[in-house]
Amino acid sequence: MTARVRWADVRRDAPDLAAVVEALFRAGTNKTMATLRADGSPRISGTELELGDDVTLGMMPGSVKLQDVLRDPRVAVHSPTLEPPSDTTQWLGDAKLAGRLVEVARPAEGPPGAYFALDVTEVVHTRLDESGTRLVVTSWHPGRGTTTLSRD
Repeated sequence: MTARVRWADVRRDAPDLAAVVEALFRAGTNKTMATLRADGSPRISGTELELGDDVTLGMMPGSVKLQDVLRDPRVAVHSPTLEPPSDTTQWLGDAKLAGRLVEVARPAEGPPGAYFALDVTEVVHTRLDESGTRLVVTSWHPGRGTTTLSRD
C-alpha cells in the first residue's frame, strides 16, 4: 500500500502551483465538491475545507454527501467561483483538487460529524495567459510532477 499524499507533499514538490491553488481556495468560504451516488452518477455539494499539512474537511452526520463518501471516497473539489474582472488578464483563474478522502479524528473544537483528509491525486490551476487569449492549465499528479498545457 502506498503512503497517502498530503498537501505538504504538494507544497514540497510544486511550491509555486501549491501557493496559487491555496490563494484561490482561500478566496472564499464555499467550495463545491463532487461525490459519487450509489448508482455511480455525480453529485455536487457545497463544502468548506482547511489547507494545512493536509486538506481537511468535515461532514454533518447523516448527510447524503457523507453517505456518498463512506461508500466511495473518490472526490473532486473546486475552488470558490469568482467572477473574472473586466480585464481578463487580471483573472487569477480557478483551482481543483481530486483524490480519496481518508477518515481522521474529529478536532477537539470541531462540531459532531465525520472528518476527512484528502489523499491528493490531482491538483489543477486553470487561467488565461498574459494576453488573455489562451487558456493555460497547470496540473500536478503524484509521481508525474507538474505539466502545463495551453490552447486557444
